Amino acid sequence: DVVTNELTQLTFNGVETYGYATNNAGWSRGEGPVLLWSPDSKKLATFRHDGRNVKDMYLYSTQVGHPELDVWKYPLPGDEHIFLIERVVLHLEENPRLVRLKMPPDFHRSTTSDHMAGRNGRFLDVEWSADSEKLAFVSSSRDHKSAQLRVANPETGEVRDVFSESVSTYYESGVASANWRVLHDRNEFIWFSEKSNWGHLYFYDLTNGEFKKQVTSGNWSVLQVQKIDSDKELIYFTGSNRELGDPYYSYLYRVRFDGSNLVNLTPEPGHHVINWSNSAGYFTDTWSTPTQPAESVVRNRDGEVIAKLEETDISALVEAGWVAPIPFNVKARDQQTDLYGLMYQPSNLDKTKSYPVLNYLYPGPQTGSVGNRAFQASRRDKQALAELGFVVVEVDAMGTPGRSKSFHDAYYGNMGDNGLPDQITAIRQLAELNSWMDLDRVGIWGHSGGGFASTAGILRYPEFYKVAVSSAGNHDNRNYEDDWGEKWQGLLETYPETQSTPGDGGEATNYDNQANQLLADRLEGKLLLAHGMMDTNVHPSSTMLVVEALIEAEKDFDLLLIPNVGHSFGNSRYFMKRRWDYFVEHLKHANPPAAFTFSDNIK
Repeated sequence: DVVTNELTQLTFNGVETYGYATNNAGWSRGEGPVLLWSPDSKKLATFRHDGRNVKDMYLYSTQVGHPELDVWKYPLPGDEHIFLIERVVLHLEENPRLVRLKMPPDFHRSTTSDHMAGRNGRFLDVEWSADSEKLAFVSSSRDHKSAQLRVANPETGEVRDVFSESVSTYYESGVASANWRVLHDRNEFIWFSEKSNWGHLYFYDLTNGEFKKQVTSGNWSVLQVQKIDSDKELIYFTGSNRELGDPYYSYLYRVRFDGSNLVNLTPEPGHHVINWSNSAGYFTDTWSTPTQPAESVVRNRDGEVIAKLEETDISALVEAGWVAPIPFNVKARDQQTDLYGLMYQPSNLDKTKSYPVLNYLYPGPQTGSVGNRAFQASRRDKQALAELGFVVVEVDAMGTPGRSKSFHDAYYGNMGDNGLPDQITAIRQLAELNSWMDLDRVGIWGHSGGGFASTAGILRYPEFYKVAVSSAGNHDNRNYEDDWGEKWQGLLETYPETQSTPGDGGEATNYDNQANQLLADRLEGKLLLAHGMMDTNVHPSSTMLVVEALIEAEKDFDLLLIPNVGHSFGNSRYFMKRRWDYFVEHLKHANPPAAFTFSDNIK
């Protein structure tokens, strides 16, 4: 009770590793509960989290005396037992009661994330009816290939299967949040599908799951359903790939339920960020590009500008020497597909000189290298590196989201690809246009998935990449969380022992094509590996697998293990300086300034 601070216990039989509303996906843990309140605030949708048979993960601190051991449940691809959830509804009555939904446990999976918990512990892929009398949710298969829409009676626990979709790779219901909606008052539901190769909205009958009509269509995608006006039969949503220019720019659209009168409510070219008023009668629209600062206005539901709020003044930035990144468009590995990225060059560029190239990448598959297309005064340390005398390139390769389904699926089942062929061909095309880019001195770096990809880059393409800095990499996804590998690489399959991988000592698997340690004997250039010893996301053993293989292959490399540090050290002051120094020393062949330190704002 927020007034009296009185506590009321709602569940009683929870035990360790088999409790209620537990926020644990292995790679991510939280103290708060995972649940969804009903609109009338009288019920909670949540689950009992079953990790009883899931195997443990271990880390230990560095300190004087005995280290502290951190032990928690962390399933891996191929494990016999992974997290399961038993769906329940808690009724917040004078004598609280629990109703268990009458169905087998679901896999700990959602259609938009590798967790069941969204921001503030919101229970993902769950939706209450407006009257709080029905509970809709989507159950996902372990491999993410099938999604099943169900509707439950929270009083009796009865569950009815409504509709399912199965795909050959993985099903996603949206980019940042689920786009399916159940319209109980109309006995219909809206379903998001990429079955046409683009993400679109469809109406189905809620009683029998039969198709009724397609709402959106074409070679573009719905990103996020934001508002639904059932009375006027209107859907407001963000979308991309429909307007001229950068296909990653997001715009707000409105369309009728029957698919007619599709209107772009935010027509200014750029990336639009929308925030609705509480009444949903108005919204703020802030748009920008990587080179154009933001403008903000208030619009009504028809997109008409009601008031101008602000235009960002960057004159002080420019006077201080700030330069914008350079957007570019090149062709992918197939020489047909367009790729988009950003290039950073020294503000004092001398085109008569030759500059080494640095390739920043994050391979996805859940996001790309460039990230948000909105204006940012600083995109990490990329321009800072350019000022050290490098040309920095980042490009969203095939295998990342934001385009068509086939674009996103480009290396499904072969995560070792990492989009590297596209990174290389993009840099080669840019060098053809800019003779001052030195392709004999190319480096690569990334963190987490980018650490995995940058090591793969120097091992798979030693003739192109001469230096790599790889931090917190998940170098073999058999050692990373189950949800990640089983979604993007597929369920682990072990082949007959006669097909064992040379040097691995075990049976061959369908994960061998992505394991960096199996390529250790290919190292020719300079490689710096780094990992935090208390990384609860990507366990340090992922990097140590590569270290062990490099030692066995008698390869020279550099290793930085950071005590008592978790996953997010990629731009920390000590490691960032080490990364800068490494590229200056091995690509520019210069001595880094020994006495240099960052200002106090870099932690």
